[in-house]
Amino acid sequence: MPASKAPAILVLPSPFFSDSDTIHLLEEADCDRQGVLRQVVSGAYDKPFVIDDGQTRSLHFSLSLIQSTMSLKDPFALELDYTQAMMSFLLFLARPRQILMLGLGGGSLAKFCHRHVGSARITVVEIDPRVIAFRDVFELPSDDARLRVCEGDGADWVGQAAGWEERPDVIMMDAFDRHGLSGSVSSTAFYQSVHDALTGKGLMVANLAGERDDREDHLAMIAEVFDDRVLRYSLQDGNDIVLAFRAPGFAPRWREIANQAKALRSRTGLDFPRYAERLERSRRLRYV
Repeated sequence: MPASKAPAILVLPSPFFSDSDTIHLLEEADCDRQGVLRQVVSGAYDKPFVIDDGQTRSLHFSLSLIQSTMSLKDPFALELDYTQAMMSFLLFLARPRQILMLGLGGGSLAKFCHRHVGSARITVVEIDPRVIAFRDVFELPSDDARLRVCEGDGADWVGQAAGWEERPDVIMMDAFDRHGLSGSVSSTAFYQSVHDALTGKGLMVANLAGERDDREDHLAMIAEVFDDRVLRYSLQDGNDIVLAFRAPGFAPRWREIANQAKALRSRTGLDFPRYAERLERSRRLRYV
């Protein structure tokens, strides 16, 4: 499915920080620049934008909502806690062959998996062409044999994935817009389609953010569909990272997972032992 023509990107001095900081906007060069900046400052601007402070570039859906952050010193690093925690799926499936990502954002997870999960082919589905337009700003590699970024509705792509010759081992869901979780991924039927699209050993990892009641509703739907084969990792910023497993005989071997966690920490630099400990505690206390 081809992406729409990329909108123009206008780079202006940022209205928020020092004179050397910039803001990247999806606007033509002859637009009312001051008017656009006033909309950004007031919160009325309704397109994604990027703020560059000289050390990081952050994708915003609004001033109060940072969707993704990239370090200019290390563009392939995972800067936000929730993106790091989402990689905990590697504790249970170290060498996935197919990863389907719902939501691109700034491409942090796609870049990290492209670099560190060499066994996988990665398909990223993003519904908003205005988000895809920033892929070069966030130094996302070009599409190749292992990575493709597609414009479309993630729910539709999950339905298609059930018929792929090689179905996804991992479905990663980070499908947010400025209003919260996308409506197309907010139903028991959607989570059932995720379950059915996965391979027998497959798993879903989802980032749930926003209002507590909405997160609890999604957790209940996931637990119902996956027959309570669910682990939950609650972060201090209010996000919940949820892992759901298709295999009916899901029974994690925590001692082996602890050893795997040390090896993954050495290879990637992420604190996998902490993720393993928190996920084991989640299972033991049945937080979900």
